[in-house]
Amino acid sequence: MERVHNTEEINMKTTRLILVGGFLGAGKTTLLWEAAQHIIANGQRIGLVTNDQAPELVDTAILSRNEVKVAEVNGSCFCCNFDGLINALKQVQEEANADVIIAEPVGSCTDLSATIIQPLKENMQGELLVSPLTVMADPFRLEAIMDGNNDGLHPSAAYIFRKQLEESDIILISKTDLIAPSDLEKLKIRAKLHFPDSEVMSVSSLSRVGLDLWLNEVLHRTDSGKRLVEVDYDVYAEGEAVLGWLNATLMLSGEPTDWDSFARNFLSALSQQFDSMGASVGHVKMMLEAGTHYLLGNLTGKEDTINFRRSAGIGSEARLTLNARVEMNPEVLELIIRDTLEATHGSLETKILALRCLSPGRPEPTFRFKYVVPMYQ
Repeated sequence: MERVHNTEEINMKTTRLILVGGFLGAGKTTLLWEAAQHIIANGQRIGLVTNDQAPELVDTAILSRNEVKVAEVNGSCFCCNFDGLINALKQVQEEANADVIIAEPVGSCTDLSATIIQPLKENMQGELLVSPLTVMADPFRLEAIMDGNNDGLHPSAAYIFRKQLEESDIILISKTDLIAPSDLEKLKIRAKLHFPDSEVMSVSSLSRVGLDLWLNEVLHRTDSGKRLVEVDYDVYAEGEAVLGWLNATLMLSGEPTDWDSFARNFLSALSQQFDSMGASVGHVKMMLEAGTHYLLGNLTGKEDTINFRRSAGIGSEARLTLNARVEMNPEVLELIIRDTLEATHGSLETKILALRCLSPGRPEPTFRFKYVVPMYQ
């Protein structure tokens, strides 16, 4: 029997754990933000755990503004750093005395049932109640995958998304404010036919339509990781390796600047460059902070997928946190980011506080269960 090391040292009260997976750009972070607000409003204490291959995460910066405790597991995915996940769960449990923890795995990660959920169920009964595995799906990318094409993704990257859907307990179709109600209902029916073992739900994180229904499910059920899927780790590794990953934090300073216009010009120029190269975008996220004001920008495909929220206003100094996941060599990605930033910022002085660019290594999970651990209450 497989066991997790050192779990006897972790003294945690029984806490609800909600795992929200899904491919890059599906909208997981926005959902976590809105779900956290809802849970807090209902009188429960919450902690959040983010995950990435490198530090300097936009997700962590965003969620930390929610006045909740956030722990970050970086350097590898949850499955390849299971001890790091356990430590992060312990940290937010202790710091927040959390009733609920929501954890967001890396968007290019799959096989979560075998490598995360089953080990947690086996080793942490009485400490964690693990909710059904939710996999968020962009409606347009989901439809493309079900139509048999890759939505512009490398075939191995599309393979990862399909495996995420196959192992899900709940498929949560996101961004429903962008699709007509009649089309959404048809999409839900199709998804159920393609993935009959998964419950299909939908949500608009921005309008909160569907949020209550999803939270009611994941806050009360414990039928998590009901199945294991066959995963070809050679294809899985290739699907991650085709992506260049860049995380950076920079300080921008100079004459008073309209930071919203700067952000729009920068992200639009980046998108045009990627589109001209035919490079598929997993996501590009940016957070521009100027004092107490901040702007969030997202790119999840071609230029027409760019969106912004909030405002950083006008000022002489701003902090830029940037995460990019694009199908290209990481060195080329870094060069494009640097050149586009230089072309956009004009006379602004740029100071790089942190920058890391890489391609993920082969997934090597700490544990990979070959059986489904019985459900527990």
